Amino acid sequence: MPALLLSRRTALAGLILAATSVPSLAQDASNTVRIGLQRSSTLTAILRANGELEKALAPLKVKVSWHEFTSGLPLLEALNLGNIDVSADVADTVPVFAQAAGAKLVYFAEEAASPGAQAILIPGNSAIKSVGELKGRKVAVTKGAGSHFLLLAALKDAGVTFKEIAPAYLTAADGRAAFVSNNVDAWVAWDPFLTIAQRQSGAKVLRDGNGLSGYKRYYLASGKFAADRGDVLKVFYQKLDETGRWVNAEPKAAAALLSKLWGIDADIVEQALKNRTHKVGIVTKEGLGEQQRIADAFVSEGVLPKRIDTTEVRIWTPQ
Repeated sequence: MPALLLSRRTALAGLILAATSVPSLAQDASNTVRIGLQRSSTLTAILRANGELEKALAPLKVKVSWHEFTSGLPLLEALNLGNIDVSADVADTVPVFAQAAGAKLVYFAEEAASPGAQAILIPGNSAIKSVGELKGRKVAVTKGAGSHFLLLAALKDAGVTFKEIAPAYLTAADGRAAFVSNNVDAWVAWDPFLTIAQRQSGAKVLRDGNGLSGYKRYYLASGKFAADRGDVLKVFYQKLDETGRWVNAEPKAAAALLSKLWGIDADIVEQALKNRTHKVGIVTKEGLGEQQRIADAFVSEGVLPKRIDTTEVRIWTPQ
């Protein structure tokens, strides 16, 4: 779940992948794959809990070490610096910022678009009925996150400029606090925060990502690891695919497992899971079209200082 707090002047400076900003991880032996993940990394969190990836890699005599990060950006910073080998899923916007900062990373898998897994929320008793009515209102959003792009797209669709609202740039946790305490008029959230707010606070969806933002999630590897250990990436890819299919076939069982890991009620987790596709697939340059729209939107708002070509990336595919 990315939480980027960037200003116009420090857009890239805050994203430069410097060693001082990344936890120092000791170099593991060559027979160990170092996987970085966030607490919310659904499929990878399940694999970490059930040990299935370790079992699948045993014939290759490869072990797994897990490294947890608070958000997507430091995760990709560590990946670029060689402190980890593989990244669990990050939201679509995160690789865009990493690419803009000069990171040399390799896409190796994606989760299909899940537009209903993020939305603009308003309080249950709000009189706001359309995105156009956000003009002059205070809206909580995590700067640079997928939710930020959703807000930009929704405002544009409604004929409202970003300058006509009052953005409150907050992390997901702080955004939720501001929302439930009525300190903002709307909040752009993603799951599981989205479902939690609906279930616990009676929040209403003003507009979700359907028709505006696909909200894909991507898995990446370091260039060296992708070149040297395609056999390991192939196994990881297969286990992600299998796990995604299991989650969709057994949502209650998956929710029960994740509920314990996340400390969230199982029924909330189950609904949040249903908002995501969990359909794992290969990455193609044609499929990165929305990445370009994201990058261009952030350039227009001054969040990124210059245009990038999001197809100028390396892609690994299983043979």
